[in-house]
Amino acid sequence: MAMTVQQLFRRKPVPEMSQESGTDTGQSELVRSIGLFQLSMFGIGATIGTGIFFVLAQAVPVAGPAVIWSFVIAGVVAGLTAICYAELASAVPVSGSSYSYAYATLGELPAIGVAACLLLEYGVSAAAVAVGWSQYLNELFDNIFGFTLPDKLSQAPEQGGVFNLPAVILVALCTLLLIRGASESAKTNAVMVCLKIGVLILFVILGLKGWNSDNLSNFAPFGLTGITSAAGIIFFSYIGLDAVSTAGEEVKNPRRTMPLAILISLVTVTALYILVTIVAVAAQPSGEFKDQEAGLSAILEKVTGSSWPATVLAAGAVISIFSVTLIVIYGQTRILFAMARDGMIPELFHRVNPRTHTPVPNTVIVAVLIALLAGLIPINFLAEMTSIGTLVAFLVVSIGVIVLRRTHPELPRGFRVPGYPVTPILSIAGCIWIIKDLRAVTIYVFLIWLAVALAWYFFYGFKHSHLGRHEHVGLAPDEDGPQP
Repeated sequence: MAMTVQQLFRRKPVPEMSQESGTDTGQSELVRSIGLFQLSMFGIGATIGTGIFFVLAQAVPVAGPAVIWSFVIAGVVAGLTAICYAELASAVPVSGSSYSYAYATLGELPAIGVAACLLLEYGVSAAAVAVGWSQYLNELFDNIFGFTLPDKLSQAPEQGGVFNLPAVILVALCTLLLIRGASESAKTNAVMVCLKIGVLILFVILGLKGWNSDNLSNFAPFGLTGITSAAGIIFFSYIGLDAVSTAGEEVKNPRRTMPLAILISLVTVTALYILVTIVAVAAQPSGEFKDQEAGLSAILEKVTGSSWPATVLAAGAVISIFSVTLIVIYGQTRILFAMARDGMIPELFHRVNPRTHTPVPNTVIVAVLIALLAGLIPINFLAEMTSIGTLVAFLVVSIGVIVLRRTHPELPRGFRVPGYPVTPILSIAGCIWIIKDLRAVTIYVFLIWLAVALAWYFFYGFKHSHLGRHEHVGLAPDEDGPQP
């Protein structure tokens, strides 16, 4: 099938998306069972537990105590983007997150590029978090039972292990829960998130006892470059803001619920991140963070001189990081679900089990791939690869707000970006600013991944695109399908 530039940038009509997902009719292939509280817990649950529980070991050696500013910068950029997400989520409340927004605003080819970013972001993030979970599990075993799993069963091959078994087990447990149903997953996640917030508040209260201003004296040893580089490393921890928008077809009253949940998640997460980071870098010299496993537990043990607070924190981390993995895998499956519905990937990913109302084959395939990544790849590389995927997805969302305002000004919006167009432009500039300081190898690997995704589109997606099939048989999308 010959292709033209116009076909590569064909856009899926927003009303068609809304009708397919049952946004205004309540009729959806998936069950609308998630309310505002549970969706907010999705955002918080997918965010807290990554940057805070273990990525300090990678970020502090790069920025020093000024990693506090790295979290602030990442929070500001993520906040600007979150506002853009809120508007798009209220105007296009469907599954698929940034992929669907790009399909509606920029066209099919850019949407595939965004999908590649999201698949990298979610798949690698879930693996990174699972690896971090195994570190805290070992800390918990050591504190309670006096033993740890051998490195061969708890480290990646590059770090002296054979296979990271705890990380693989975590992915398997999350998969079983997700297969049971979205509502069950949301309720379980809400309980775990409440535990997680309680554990972090405990860390802040007890950690203040170890406050030593000398630890902050050499505040920014690597200057502004170090601060922005660290911001790039930790940026993936804001992935939860995107995860909220993947649940568009399983949320009650999505036009109101989704933007509210995104904003609630942003405020809660940013406040907790900054509080915990300030206490951590003031309680421990920055030189001790490098390659430190289960860092927050170690800090608490030193500060209190007792093992019980560290044991509580490790237990809380083990439970709460479970929720991050759960939601990130959930988000990955819903993006693939939306892509399969559009014909971009095989129909198998769109198949819903009639009993559980969940995409079971999709979930199993995703889980197997994530388990392999988690079992074999070290955490530092995984974290940075996730960040670049998140940043590019956020960039496209900010552009999407501007495009949708111009192409579909009439669409009902439950939320509108304040300070338009300055806010989305600042968000775009912030994402580019952080991307420029990522390591060259990260950018090269990302570009290779993007090239693979585009190759897939030209060999499969373009031919099987449902939107393209309408054109091929001379039908407008509304002639055999939903009315745009």
